[in-house]
Amino acid sequence: MSKLSSENGLSLKQSGVRWLWLAALVFIVDIGSKLLVMNTMEYGWPNRIELLPFFNLLYVHNTGAAFSFLSDAGGWQRWLFAAIALGVCAMLIFWMRKLPAKQKLANISYALIIGGALGNLFDRLYHGYVVDFLDFYVGTYHWPAFNIADMGICIGAGLIILDGFLSDKDKKKQAVKH
Repeated sequence: MSKLSSENGLSLKQSGVRWLWLAALVFIVDIGSKLLVMNTMEYGWPNRIELLPFFNLLYVHNTGAAFSFLSDAGGWQRWLFAAIALGVCAMLIFWMRKLPAKQKLANISYALIIGGALGNLFDRLYHGYVVDFLDFYVGTYHWPAFNIADMGICIGAGLIILDGFLSDKDKKKQAVKH
């Protein structure tokens, strides 16, 4: 076994941290897309690019969290959300070290969340706000604008829920067999 191993005896190669490449990919795609938007689009609603009858590209800043939560709090929220992102990433990496790499769904979900959290953390620390640009709507109702990092976080959270249902189903099957 490799000298670098987690407490449960898994080498780093055997553990879920092997999936951190996916977090890096989400981070790179997120930052790249935000740079593209910032360098090619004008800021704000009048400058939106209408692509589909339900979707615009719209360059906006979000100083808050999801749905602009605490966006008008005066600046302290930047550091709160940064601390939360770092704490969540540390916790998920800790869990990934304990999970076997073959538990793909859990590791993929954690990696997506880590990549998204780090993408938005970079924005908060570098710009003081998060760059959002995906604007979906129905009629005059617009969903709050979001970005690739937010997609990673939401898809990762959904996969955690799915994994919970699938794990419960597997446990019930095992109980029936015994």
